[in-house]
Amino acid sequence: QVQLVESGGGLVQAGGSLRLSCAASGSISSMNAMGWYRQAPGKQRELVAAITGGGITNYADSVKGRFTISRDNTKNTVYLQMISLKPEDTAVYYCYADRYSWISSDIISWGQGTQVTVSS
Repeated sequence: QVQLVESGGGLVQAGGSLRLSCAASGSISSMNAMGWYRQAPGKQRELVAAITGGGITNYADSVKGRFTISRDNTKNTVYLQMISLKPEDTAVYYCYADRYSWISSDIISWGQGTQVTVSS
């Protein structure tokens, strides 16, 4: 019932910046938290950042201080501003919508994924 469309991935050099966007449509009222997981080849999927409808955020230790997640509820869109990118940030980033939050997760929708590649 919730559809997520991601954009903003691309190729950037180490130290550069990207902003990911994820627009939700459909049954918006069923969502609380939104955020991104990422998965690099040969690595486990990890939660990168998430934000509740009330603006509470959660970040992976590896990105804290470099990534900022925000949302515009009038546009039903969540953003991930990524600065000081590192090669280890290279992954496919998957936007998700959660009925609750990371504390008690119930993911109800996934985006299609967007590739972020950081060259050294």
